[in-house]
Amino acid sequence: MFARMVALVIGSLLLGIGINGFLVPHHLLDGGIIGLALILHYYFDFQAGLWSALLSIPLIIYAWVKDRAQFHGSVYGMIMTAVFIDVLAPYQFSFPIWASAILGGAICGIGVGLMLRYKTSTGGTDLIAYFIAKSTTWRIGLIIASMDVLIVLIGYQTLGLQSVVFSSITILTAGVLANICYEGF
Repeated sequence: MFARMVALVIGSLLLGIGINGFLVPHHLLDGGIIGLALILHYYFDFQAGLWSALLSIPLIIYAWVKDRAQFHGSVYGMIMTAVFIDVLAPYQFSFPIWASAILGGAICGIGVGLMLRYKTSTGGTDLIAYFIAKSTTWRIGLIIASMDVLIVLIGYQTLGLQSVVFSSITILTAGVLANICYEGF
């Protein structure tokens, strides 16, 4: 239980740092629900953390029905991640876009993988990926990356080609590192 709570806090903190420190300064996207929340943030100036939590509610309800242990880790992870994203919003780093894409993806991927390894998540599409990976032979990182690419393509209209290209690098980096953290090498 203690290890799970530590993973939840550290994973959520890493997501808050990765998103705000590296992705937001260049209008890059993470994938999944957080990516949708970032699109809303860039387009309407909505709070990304709050909207990631609100958009995750249907998935959290699904977890309640299918896997109560995963529900508890996900609802707390969703809340903690939303808080860290919004609290850390003022903290941004000045790296070139390519470095921000790679570092942001690495930090977010490690955060997500750590949370999934200890049966917790942000409550977003990571939760969908967890349920799919649990019932199939598909690797969780590939599932996350596939869903995330779809979200980035949705952001193309708002953010343009440069954001899509570098956001794709972010997502692929995050998917690989999430998979490594979740399953090992």
